[in-house]
Amino acid sequence: MVAESQVVDFDDVLPLAGEFGRYQWVLFLSLAPFCCNLAFIYFTQIFMTLTPERFWCSDPDLSELPHDIRQNLSSLLYPNKGDACQVYQFNYTNWNNYKEPDGAWPKRECTNWEYDLSDIGNYPSIVTELNWVCGRDWYSTLYQSIFFVGAIVGGLIVAWAADRWGRLPMLVACNLIGALSCILTAVASSLPELLFHRFLGGLAFDNIFVMIYVLVLEYVGPSHRTLVANLSIAIFYTLGTVVIPWIALGLGDWRLLSAVISLPMLLGGLAFWLLPESARWLLTQGRVEETIIILKRIAHVNGKTIPEKMLKDLQESTEADVSESMEEESQSVTMFDLLKSPRLRRTTIAISLLWMLVNLVYDGHARNVSNLGSSVFETFSIASATELPADLFLVFTLDRWGRKWMSFGSLMASGIFTIVAAAVSSDLLTIFAVIGRFCVNIAFNIGLQYAAELLPTVVRAQGVASIHIAGYVAGILSPLIVLLGQWSKVASLLVLGVASMLAGLISIMLPETLNRDLPQTLEDGENFGADQGLCYFPCRDTVSTSTKRHLSLEPQPSFIRRGPRHRASVRGETYRSTLIRHRREVMYIPAYD
Repeated sequence: MVAESQVVDFDDVLPLAGEFGRYQWVLFLSLAPFCCNLAFIYFTQIFMTLTPERFWCSDPDLSELPHDIRQNLSSLLYPNKGDACQVYQFNYTNWNNYKEPDGAWPKRECTNWEYDLSDIGNYPSIVTELNWVCGRDWYSTLYQSIFFVGAIVGGLIVAWAADRWGRLPMLVACNLIGALSCILTAVASSLPELLFHRFLGGLAFDNIFVMIYVLVLEYVGPSHRTLVANLSIAIFYTLGTVVIPWIALGLGDWRLLSAVISLPMLLGGLAFWLLPESARWLLTQGRVEETIIILKRIAHVNGKTIPEKMLKDLQESTEADVSESMEEESQSVTMFDLLKSPRLRRTTIAISLLWMLVNLVYDGHARNVSNLGSSVFETFSIASATELPADLFLVFTLDRWGRKWMSFGSLMASGIFTIVAAAVSSDLLTIFAVIGRFCVNIAFNIGLQYAAELLPTVVRAQGVASIHIAGYVAGILSPLIVLLGQWSKVASLLVLGVASMLAGLISIMLPETLNRDLPQTLEDGENFGADQGLCYFPCRDTVSTSTKRHLSLEPQPSFIRRGPRHRASVRGETYRSTLIRHRREVMYIPAYD
């Protein structure tokens, strides 16, 4: 017999409304524009700061000469072959009387340059318009690095604001801030202006997409979350990254490019009226009636009906939980508690280092395409297209082979192919570099999910946010790899290869999370993986799924622990509601007719 009042949470009601019906398909398709926005704000800077291979010193006295003569004469007058930063002082009115420069002539620094734009799509970039070459070539690196400084600040601010005011307002705000940064960039004319606008773009970065990513996954049943999480990135994010270079090439102007990519971000403001707010966040605020309205809407679209008794129990359980949460707020744990016990500290440090290195290698590969020698537009599109097979590969293997050895294998493969790329001829270099990018794509998408599964629920949001911020810190260094690549292609590829293999070795230190109940308390996190050896492989685990339980979770007679529901993908856990507490993870599952 069912008791008059049962403890019920959102995950109990969602199956009755439909875990993956027509409503969820609409939400899935709504990810498309936001995936593209993420790709646009992230990667357009590569094409806005392209530096042509050939440029030469310009002088007003040569302005009347034909272009080919002006170029040849300037090249002739360089003190060192290939150096476009200094020229000899020279009486240009007598240029046709000289075949070779006189080494006794004094030298001067160039103050203006001419550029051969044929290798960057025949359109001016920020570099060519503002002369970010020679002594100012590091401006481009600074411009790209400041983006990640903004991402660090944005990660802290938006996570806090989303818990206070909701996910939808922050989704809209981040898209509008991203649009504003692009519009202001289009009219900027100096380095300080461009740096400030790029910083604004960093504030919106990641959050421009993560908010809706989390919203959609919250309304999808656990058995479909890995599919939706990977498929959305595989299709929509890949589409955005593949078309970016051709949009840049078609528009033919960096200012116009920056203005155009702001348009879909402006449309992101419509999300406030078209998409549902996070049900989990609404429940933490005690706004149960709004949650019930959303659940009824989902059920209606999916052709299902939710028993009123279930909705009443949800309301009563939520009210009790909110009251309990307020009482326990003063005793809440923080991210620093992750460092207080030895095993949990090792896991936290290892996953942080892993994510930093993976982020560095992923971003480094994406930006380093400009140094590979082939057409940057074609190479970038081909390398970006590897995101699709990488994510599809994970859809079919991640929940079979586990996270640990998939991370190790993909990272080691990426490192090997990247180092081989540094050793082969220029004809094969691009091929091996693209394969290295494909492998690190796999590791990157595993890492998004791995951290959320390893950290305890009580501090998961803060912990994952901190790990992502650590990744942004590492991302600041990736433009330096591109700068290194301008000096030596081999050196930049070696750095990426070694970093990838180091990340692979670190991944071995982490426990496997496949088919394991996720840790809820700090004690759970400390003991998580204690029953696994260094070479533990889940495919060889002979223990039945129903008996896999974490060592620290002692049986409680009055509760039945859920199994598969908490082994599902928890991507986006950074912004999950603080309402998901230990007692909800182990509570009794009521039966409703």
